[in-house]
Amino acid sequence: MAIGLIHTHQSQCQLQQRKSGMGRRGSLKSTIDLAYSTAQGFVLGEKHKEAIPAALHALRLSTEAYGSNSVQLVPVYLLLAESSTGVGRLPEASKYLSQAEWIVLSTPDCSVAVRYKLHRSLGLFCAAKGNFEQALYHLANDIYLASSAFGLKSVETSGGYFHMANVFFRQNKMDVANSLYAEVTDIWHAFLVKSVQAQEQILKSRPEMSPFTEDKEVSKDHLTGHDGAACTDNWMY
Repeated sequence: MAIGLIHTHQSQCQLQQRKSGMGRRGSLKSTIDLAYSTAQGFVLGEKHKEAIPAALHALRLSTEAYGSNSVQLVPVYLLLAESSTGVGRLPEASKYLSQAEWIVLSTPDCSVAVRYKLHRSLGLFCAAKGNFEQALYHLANDIYLASSAFGLKSVETSGGYFHMANVFFRQNKMDVANSLYAEVTDIWHAFLVKSVQAQEQILKSRPEMSPFTEDKEVSKDHLTGHDGAACTDNWMY
């Protein structure tokens, strides 16, 4: 009888520990997401200096949660690289990109979504250094990988077109640049038209619901990218 009670108590303790551990991991992930999104928001607002502390915090927490060699760290390294480039700290940006590239190369089953973003970041870094040919090489790989996963006319691929257009613009190759800018415009026009049509269909099928509620649902369902982040925030990354 006593042995049975001890066993039951031990099982309950183990279950409680597992629940507690899951709770801590969930809380840690939420904090990582918050730090990352905060840094990303600063980058989108071109406040690169302000983005660095939040991105470093996300990196520390991600390392604690996933380990120093996890592919989960790659997006944070890429964000740090862009932030560092934005404030002119190119050696630091190079260090972060090298770390991200090493993790990707060390991960045989690394997703296309991570690989195309790596090439995009490498392309932007090379462009910032004025190495336009190397920038175009990486952006071409970015477009190839993104289009293979999401399609040539996807918003994910449009970011590569946009950054490539900027490089051609800086090279004064205006015909090529304008052609790529037009492609980006066409992709986003089609995407937004499709989103509006989807919203109209939902409003027609559920006339009893508040339009404000529908707007919120459509924004969540149709403006969300394949990696769970809003396309309107992440298309250029």
